[in-house]
Amino acid sequence: MVKHFLQISDYTHDDLWSILQLAKELKTKFCNKEQYTPFKKQSLAMIFAKPSARTRVSFETGFNWMGGNAIYLGPKDIGIGKRESNKDLARLFSRYNNMILARLFDHDHITQIARYSSIPVINGLTDYNHPCQIMADIFTLWEHRGKIDELKITYLGDGNNIVHSWLQLASLFPMQFVCCSPLGFEPDDKTIRMVTDSGVSTFEISHHPKSAVKDADVVYTDVWASMGQKDEEDSRASIFSNYQVNSSLLTEAKKDFLFMHCLPAERGKEVTDEVIESSNSIVFDQAENRMHVQNAIMVFLSKNS
Repeated sequence: MVKHFLQISDYTHDDLWSILQLAKELKTKFCNKEQYTPFKKQSLAMIFAKPSARTRVSFETGFNWMGGNAIYLGPKDIGIGKRESNKDLARLFSRYNNMILARLFDHDHITQIARYSSIPVINGLTDYNHPCQIMADIFTLWEHRGKIDELKITYLGDGNNIVHSWLQLASLFPMQFVCCSPLGFEPDDKTIRMVTDSGVSTFEISHHPKSAVKDADVVYTDVWASMGQKDEEDSRASIFSNYQVNSSLLTEAKKDFLFMHCLPAERGKEVTDEVIESSNSIVFDQAENRMHVQNAIMVFLSKNS
């Protein structure tokens, strides 16, 4: 049966650890400039309804390094859910290609593609979640801390797709996760229930940034207005202004805290330039590790489908 990578909660704790360990091996191979071509003469169809520098370059570079050919299809090439049905696209690409990456607005669209695809489908981001990013995040924390369990991770900002993937992870890996958001911008209720019902981690919703970052091991943020929300940018800037990650706020965190951001960052808004350039910042390690973790996900899927 074909396996997809649509959300973290589709996998077990052991599966995710296998992917992380494989990512470590593949990163070593890549950095040592070793030849590794499991996808020789294979192709990856990359469907982008939402543009992204990191997602495109990391997947394209990684798949090409592993011997394959990555094909970019931008918003003008495919009108997802408009010019052609998702189930028709899934069946078509299943006959042309060996794997599909999709970065879409609507999460329902990627589930439809996966339902009718006979090849693995990878979620490069939807409005609901961002599993590849969070896998890269925990891989980066593992590199820096030597563990990913029992850390206090505080996220400040909109309870968005990043938070949903973190909560799914927290239902499998023990941690203390705090989501600090303005009223009305909390994460999805169903996803909150998933992590609380699991009993694996402690989860807290906060509306008070200083108490939220108190003794945090990791402080994480994201843009206040994502793509598709730019018409709300001015109103959100006012609502989120007290949630900016700056040096004053970070005096409450542990001295050796790590700062994380999925990028792109709007410096001077959700985070100051000083913080993102500080020695505590690991944002470019996160970005680099996107490729290595995604490579591991693709290899894992090819071996288990």
